[in-house]
Amino acid sequence: MILRRVEEERTKRVALLLTTLSSFLTPLSLSAVSIALPSIGRDLKLDAFSMSLIPTSYLLSSSIFLVPFGKLADIYGRKRIFLFGTLVFTIASLFAGLSQKFPMLLFFRVIQGVGGAMIFGTAVAILTSVFKEGERGKALGTNVAAVYLGLALGPFIGGLLTEHLSWRSVFFVNVPFGAIIVTFATTMLKREWLAEGGSIDYLGCLLYGFTILALVLGTIRLPAKEGLVCILIGTLLMYVFVRVELRAKDPLVKIDLFRGNRAFTFSNLAALINYSSTFATTFLLSLYLQFLRQMGPRKAGLVLVLQPFVQAIVSPIAGRLSDRIEPRMLASLGMALTSLGLFQFSCLKEDSTSTFLLFGLLILGVGFGIFSSPNTNAVMGAVSGRYYGIASSILATMRLLGQMFSMGVATTILSVYVGKAEISPESYPLLLRSIKTTFLVSACLSLFGILASLSRGTKGHIPGLRLCG
Repeated sequence: MILRRVEEERTKRVALLLTTLSSFLTPLSLSAVSIALPSIGRDLKLDAFSMSLIPTSYLLSSSIFLVPFGKLADIYGRKRIFLFGTLVFTIASLFAGLSQKFPMLLFFRVIQGVGGAMIFGTAVAILTSVFKEGERGKALGTNVAAVYLGLALGPFIGGLLTEHLSWRSVFFVNVPFGAIIVTFATTMLKREWLAEGGSIDYLGCLLYGFTILALVLGTIRLPAKEGLVCILIGTLLMYVFVRVELRAKDPLVKIDLFRGNRAFTFSNLAALINYSSTFATTFLLSLYLQFLRQMGPRKAGLVLVLQPFVQAIVSPIAGRLSDRIEPRMLASLGMALTSLGLFQFSCLKEDSTSTFLLFGLLILGVGFGIFSSPNTNAVMGAVSGRYYGIASSILATMRLLGQMFSMGVATTILSVYVGKAEISPESYPLLLRSIKTTFLVSACLSLFGILASLSRGTKGHIPGLRLCG
C-alpha cells in the first residue's frame, strides 16, 4: 500500500512536470514566431499576406485536428498520443528552422500545428486522469499558468533569439525541450490512460475538419463577402455534423456531452466567449501604444507583458480555490472583472496615463486568471473518465475558435473605420475610435459570458455516466 502510494505521487509529479513544460513550450513557440515574422519575411522575401500565413497555418491545423486526436487519445491512450504529438512537434520545429523556401516552412508549420493538437488534446486529459477531484484544480491551475507564462515570455525570448542569432533559432529552441519531454515521458511515466475502446468516426472527422476550416477562413476574411459565405457554409456544415453524430454508432463527439450536461455545455460556451472578448486586447493595445503613444516595440512589449504575468500568478491560486469553492462562482467573478477591464479600455484617450493602462491590464489579468483555471476544472469535472481526451480537446478548440473570432471582430471594425490604407497621423483619430469601439463590443460580449458562466449550474455529470475520478 505504501509503495503504491509512493508510485502514485511520483506519477503525479512527473505528469505535472511534463504536461506543464509542454503547455509552456507550445504557446511560447507561437508568440515567439510572431516576433520573428519581419526577419522571416526579409530573409525569404515574403509579402505581408504570406507572412500572416505562418502563424495562421499553425492555428488552423491545430483547430482542425484537436478533437479527432482527443478521440484517438481516449481510444488508444493519452500518453501515447501526447508522446507522438511532442515528437511530431519537435521534428517539425527542426525542419521549419532548416527551411530555405516559403512552401517548405509553411508545410512544417502545418505539421507543427498537428503535433500541437496532439499535445493540447491530451495534456489536460492526463492531468485530470492523474489528479483526483479535490486536488485537480491546483494541478490545472499550474498548467494554465504555464500557458500564460509561455505567451508572456514568447515575444521577449523570440526577440532575443532573432536579434542575436537568427529567426531560425526560434524554431530550433523547441528541439532540446521536445527531446527532454519525450525522454522523460518514455522512461519515467510508466502508466497509460486508456478508455473503454471504440472506433474512429471517419465521416465525423471529415465533416468536423471542413466545418472548422470554413469557420476559420470566414473569420480571417471578414468583412469581405467571401468571409460571410465561408461562415454560412461552416454553419451549415456544423448542422450536418451534429445530425450525423446523433446517428453514429461511435461518434467523434458524443452530442450528449452537450445536450444532457449543463455544466459542460455552458462552461465551454463561457470559454468561447471569454477568448472571443479578450484575445485581441494585446493586438489593439499594441497599435495604441506604438502609433498613438509613439512607443517602440520593446517598451510596448514591456507594458503588455503585465497582463499574462498577472494571469500566471493568479491561475494556480484560483485553481486551488476551485477545489474548495464552486467553480461556477469563481469563473463568473473572473468574467465580471474581465468585463470591467474591457469597459475601462473602451474609454481610452490619446493621452491616457500609464496608471490608467497598467490598472486596466491588471484587472484583465486578475479576471482572466480567476476565470480560466476554475472553468477548466468545471469542464473536466463534468464528464466521466472515458471522455477526458475529447473534453480537453473541445475546450482547447473553444480557445482557438475564440481567438480567431476575437481577431476577426477587431480587424472588421478596423476595416470599417480606418479602411485598408496605411495607418498615418491623419488616421489616428479613426484608429482610436476603432480601438475603443472594439473594446466596447468585447465588453458587451463578455457580459453574455457572465450569464453563460452562471447558467452552468453546480458540479454535475452526464446522466447515465460515471462521474470522473
